[in-house]
Amino acid sequence: MKLLLDTTILIDALRHRTGRRELLADTLHQGHTLATTAINLAEIYAGMMPAEEARTKMFLDGLECYPVTAAIARRAGRLKWEWSRKGRTLALDDMLIAAAALEHGLTLMTDNRMDFPLDELNLYSLP
Repeated sequence: MKLLLDTTILIDALRHRTGRRELLADTLHQGHTLATTAINLAEIYAGMMPAEEARTKMFLDGLECYPVTAAIARRAGRLKWEWSRKGRTLALDDMLIAAAALEHGLTLMTDNRMDFPLDELNLYSLP
């Protein structure tokens, strides 16, 4: 299975929090592939301390990275619009991440499940 790592998971792994490094190592050992999106990379770099750059780059370079394509952008826009019609405002960056997962058949690993209420989105069950 390909796992799309959300920013919360990446931050915890980079900062050695909540056993995320061990969880990711276990998933790799089980044969899963780890990936992220260009959106998540931007979020990581936006909050990174200068002293963390080399270690962060090395870690992120080891992941598959999905770009934001026109198809993903269209799908994200539709998702955001559909949920706004239901009275719920979802963040565009989260909908871009969700759309990338849906377009590529990926399972999203996130600590922010409430930000991704889409029934069609496969979410990884965290311990």
